[in-house]
Amino acid sequence: MLLDGQVAIVTGAASVRGIGRATARLFAAQGALVAVLDLDGAGALAAAAELGAPHRGYACDVTRQNEVAAVFAAVATDLGPPSVLVNNAGITSPLRLEQVAEADYNAVMDVNLRGSFLCAQAVAPLMRARGGGSIVCMSSVSAIRGGGLFGASVYSAAKAGVLGLARALARELAPDGIRVNAVAPGLVDTDIFGGQLTEERRAEIVRSIPLGRVAQPLDVARACLFLASDLAGYITGEVLDVNGGSHID
Repeated sequence: MLLDGQVAIVTGAASVRGIGRATARLFAAQGALVAVLDLDGAGALAAAAELGAPHRGYACDVTRQNEVAAVFAAVATDLGPPSVLVNNAGITSPLRLEQVAEADYNAVMDVNLRGSFLCAQAVAPLMRARGGGSIVCMSSVSAIRGGGLFGASVYSAAKAGVLGLARALARELAPDGIRVNAVAPGLVDTDIFGGQLTEERRAEIVRSIPLGRVAQPLDVARACLFLASDLAGYITGEVLDVNGGSHID
């Protein structure tokens, strides 16, 4: 198993049909002890219960520095020092430039970018103490192509910031044996996607994807597993596109 005995933290993993939940399931199947973190504490506990003992669920607001530090310390006490972090927690926004209020801007930036930064900040000393680890940051094709179906300017900016953060952290933490990479999914069939498109529009989108289908959460989870595992042991500072060929440079 690729993560046998390792402790993995996955943020934003309560949603049943989300990328985080699929990642938590896959990591557990590959032998990891998984800490499920989510703003929805009850959902995090339910997700961990689905995985079974000894996995744990924790309520965590990734935008609050003291709360993040306390929860990560609790994970290290309960399960052991983490060797993997998947910065999956995020929110999107379809608002166009002139529709964006200050509160909208702050919410999207805080969860996507500040949350990724604070979680990396909290996990780095724990990984350093155990001799290394892997951080996977969740970006988006929107950061690369400038928006998408559901994410407009603020979301694209936040996810582009995540790419810059991952690359900077890869340089900074490499001497400590900590690898940092990012995943940039295209359209994924999650609750965010579900119910927002007509069948005609969905068919049109599928025709534009060379592989001929919309991604499932497990497709992205598998990319996270690769980057988290020793299979990617000499890869850091990279962005792995998971979009079925819909954005080929």
